[in-house]
Amino acid sequence: MTKTSKAKASGSGRKVLKNISEIRRYFHRSEDPIYFVSATNFNLLGLDEWAKNFKYISYIDCYDGQHPNVFCPSEAPHAEFQSIEDINNYLLQHKEVVDFVKRRGGTPKFVFLMFDEETERLVAELGGKVWFPKAKLRTRMDNKIETVRVGNKAGVPSVPNTLSEVKDYDHLRKICEKAGIGHDLVLQSAFGDSGHTTFFIKSEADFRRHEHEIVGEGEIKIMKRIDCRGSAIEACATSEGTIVGPLMTELVGFKDLTPYRGGWCGNEIFSTAFPPKTRQKARELTFKFGEQLRKEGYRGYFELDFLIEKKSGDIWLGELNPRITGASSMTNHAAFAHADAPLFLFHLLEFCSKKFRLDVDELNARWADPDMIDSWSQMVIKHTEDSVDVITQAPPTGIYRMQEDGRVVFDRFDYHRRAVENENEAFFLRIQKPGDFRYEGADLGILVTRGRSMTPGFRLNERAKKWIHGIKSSFAARPLPTASALADPGHKYL
Repeated sequence: MTKTSKAKASGSGRKVLKNISEIRRYFHRSEDPIYFVSATNFNLLGLDEWAKNFKYISYIDCYDGQHPNVFCPSEAPHAEFQSIEDINNYLLQHKEVVDFVKRRGGTPKFVFLMFDEETERLVAELGGKVWFPKAKLRTRMDNKIETVRVGNKAGVPSVPNTLSEVKDYDHLRKICEKAGIGHDLVLQSAFGDSGHTTFFIKSEADFRRHEHEIVGEGEIKIMKRIDCRGSAIEACATSEGTIVGPLMTELVGFKDLTPYRGGWCGNEIFSTAFPPKTRQKARELTFKFGEQLRKEGYRGYFELDFLIEKKSGDIWLGELNPRITGASSMTNHAAFAHADAPLFLFHLLEFCSKKFRLDVDELNARWADPDMIDSWSQMVIKHTEDSVDVITQAPPTGIYRMQEDGRVVFDRFDYHRRAVENENEAFFLRIQKPGDFRYEGADLGILVTRGRSMTPGFRLNERAKKWIHGIKSSFAARPLPTASALADPGHKYL
């Protein structure tokens, strides 16, 4: 067999992909088996419709076996999960998963929400490849202290801050006086979810409440507290340059949705989310940050949180997530994704062996057009009460309808968000099912609606509150004989 015929047989060839149409066709016909392994398929909903052999391997079956591209193995004995990485490593060793991957053949490619060096080892055992930068590099980039430093190199400023270990409250005051950032503060440890590792400190009493999570934790990011709006923007650092998605609002700390102050609980995407100058500035800063990430050796998908001051409109870098995130399902679902391609498809393109050329400036200019953005919102609904019980009834995944009297009723099964026709319908992705423990902070599910879920003043609007109440009311549970019998009922899946 000649080299040319071998190339044709493998499907790779030497042709360089030169435009969006060719990129879309390549993935439509690609024989590469690609797997997204995670607790659920939430973060990359719909990607299976863009890549021919894209499958989800999930721990939780959100669809009761009705999704054709979701594979959920039967429950097998395992150690108590402490992280999403633990779930993924359990799945990669599960006999049913191993058999499934081997049966489908080819050289398997894997993408993850979270993974570690053990995950990389298990993928290698399966004869596969991880289509993300190395776990070691991702961990370094994920460090909130390192984010500040990378941002400084890129010319992307963080909220006025100082980086230091904290010995006690008096030491904290001295650090802040020297830095000139006052004493109304926000502290973040190097790693962890913002809802759990972000501390609002204005007094010694505030410090005492979180002292055990601050002292002895190494270098801490100590920021001046500002009056701001949260926002999120995702991008992909490719060999051709950084491709930037739309600026989204963030739902943060709403008591109807989350028990965690400062905890992320959803996003909105709409063309006028912020003033045009703010949107453009955020895109420019994201591009600069992505170009610096490339210099640091990182490539592929990432997300930035920006803090936008209410009075001045100043934009500050909040944090970096060097991965897909809870906002990814929104980014990859926007109008521009259907007109061109989902942002994550460019991530897959960066890691496959196919050569490509892109006019990134032209693509970014097109994606900045408000006409390329339609209006959607997603709300992550958690159990917000300080209680533990066992779920006996849970609303199934599918399309729900809001009646004229405000009641929310199940309408039909579907796993496509685009099946939502108007603002009186919503797509609900169920996470917790009957038999699961319902505890404070448990992820019950994700609700996706057309239109906004917040008021112009960034509070939950009445329609959103009715949706939340309607979904929560669809759950039923029985109490435990004693809550103390449950040491650690679960963890965050998103």
